[in-house]
Amino acid sequence: MNRSIPPNRPTGSLPLPVLHVLRKLGHDIRDARRRRRIPVAIAAQRASISKTTWLKVEKGDPGVLAGTYVTVLFVLGLVDRVAQLADPGTDTVGLRLEEEQLPQRVRNKRARPESGS
Repeated sequence: MNRSIPPNRPTGSLPLPVLHVLRKLGHDIRDARRRRRIPVAIAAQRASISKTTWLKVEKGDPGVLAGTYVTVLFVLGLVDRVAQLADPGTDTVGLRLEEEQLPQRVRNKRARPESGS
């Protein structure tokens, strides 16, 4: 099961900070697996991926599908953190931008006089 990067998206076109984050994520995944004393072969089997793909994840390979990274985190018991990554409650930039759109003041709408018969 080789999940490589699509030909229209070369690795070199990814921003350097993205590559650094993926590499750190891969190393953190490797460390988490080792702390749990799970061999690569067993971890890969639990994730239903090949040993080669698991090793690519541990290297932070950008060609590995995001779903594979999340599955690996599930196997390690760390998947709950993924749900919080873009949580609106912790999106400080989004909250600030939303706050800027709030009206400066709120006015009561005047009651329109009812037209008589």
